[in-house]
Amino acid sequence: MPVSALHVARTGLEAQDARMRVIANNLANIGTTGFKRDRADFATLAYQDARVAGQQSGENTAYAVGINLGTGVAIQGTSRINSQGTLNGTGNALDVALNGDGFFEIEMPDGTIGYTRAGNFTLSGEGQLVTSHGYPVQPGIDVPEGAQSISIAEDGTVSAVLADDAEPVQLGQITVTSFANPNGLQAMGNNLLRATAASGDPQQGVAGVDGRGKINQGMLESSNVNVVEELVEMIEAQRAYEINSKMVSAVDEMLRNANQTL
Repeated sequence: MPVSALHVARTGLEAQDARMRVIANNLANIGTTGFKRDRADFATLAYQDARVAGQQSGENTAYAVGINLGTGVAIQGTSRINSQGTLNGTGNALDVALNGDGFFEIEMPDGTIGYTRAGNFTLSGEGQLVTSHGYPVQPGIDVPEGAQSISIAEDGTVSAVLADDAEPVQLGQITVTSFANPNGLQAMGNNLLRATAASGDPQQGVAGVDGRGKINQGMLESSNVNVVEELVEMIEAQRAYEINSKMVSAVDEMLRNANQTL
C-alpha cells in the first residue's frame, strides 16, 4: 500500500507540473495577437480491482461494493479554448481581425500551409501582403507601388486607389478557412497552426459565409486569456502540488516507521 501511494503521489506531482506549464504559457502569451488559451485535461489511470462488486461473498450472497484502488492521474491532452478575443482598433489599414470562427491561410517557407488568427499583416518589398515573419497570405495579394487608400471589406475584398485611377481597383480577396475540429490543429509557434487528421480538411471560403467570421479592417484580435481565471487556476495547481508533496513525505514516514518496527 505505501509503495502504491508513492506512485499515485508521483503521478499527481507530474500532472500538476504539466498544468502549471500550460498556465504559464497562457500568461506568457497574454499580449500575443490572436492567441487562444489552452486547458490541461486529466484522466484517471487504470484501477486495481482487489474485489469486484457483485462477486460472491458467500453461498447465497454477493458483495454490494468492490475494492477498486486507483493508480493515479495522467494528462489526457491540452484543449484549445477558441472563444473570441477582444477586437482592438489600431488605425493600421493592413491590420485585420476575424470576428467569428475561422483562420487566415499562410504559405510557409517549405510550401506547406499554416493557419493563424493573427491579422497583423504588412507589405513585403515586392508589395505582397505578408505576416510579420514575411510569410505570404493566401490567396496572394499584391499591392502595386504607389497604391493609396487600401480598403479591406468584411468579406475580405481588398481594394486600393492606384496612381492613374480615380476609382478603387480590386486587388484580390482574403479568404477564411474553417475546420470541423479546430481543436485538432497543431500549434507550430509564431502564431501558426497546422492541419492534422484530427482537425479535418480545411474548408476555404468567403468571410461571413457558412459560419465563417467577418473581417474587420484596422483592428486586431487580442488573446482570450483571462488573467484572474489563470491566477485562480495557478493557485489551485500550487495547492494540489503541495498536497501531493505532503503525501510523499507522509508515505516516506510510514515506510521509515515500518522498517524500524520490523
